[in-house]
Amino acid sequence: MERTILIVDDSASIRNLVEFTLSNAGFKVISANNGQEALEKIDAQAIHLLLTDLHMPVMSGMELIKEIRLREKYKLLPILFLTTETQIGLKQEAKELGATGWIVKPFDSEKLITTIRKVIR
Repeated sequence: MERTILIVDDSASIRNLVEFTLSNAGFKVISANNGQEALEKIDAQAIHLLLTDLHMPVMSGMELIKEIRLREKYKLLPILFLTTETQIGLKQEAKELGATGWIVKPFDSEKLITTIRKVIR
C-alpha cells in the first residue's frame, strides 16, 4: 500500500528537496506552503504522516498540530517536525501538542527516510 505524506514548509526549495527524496523512496507526497493550506488539503485524501516546519506564515507548525489533533480522524496521525530549531523547550511543547518526532535541518536523506518508515507503520 502506497503511503501518503503531507509536507508543510514555506520554503519551496525545502518542499521540492523533501518531495524528491520521499518520492524516490516510494512515498506519495502532497505539499502545502503553510498550516492553513495543509488543513485545506488534509481531508482530500488519506494522509499517513505529516512532516511540517515550525515557523511559517499564516499558520505555524505548532498551530497546525493543535488543529489536526482536534480532528478525530487524525488523533493518531504521526507528525514529524522538520525545522532548523533545536531548543529543548520547543521540542517539549511540540511533544505535548502531539508531535511524534523532531528532525533538524539540514537533514540527512537516509535518516529522514528511516525515521519516517519507523513511525508510519
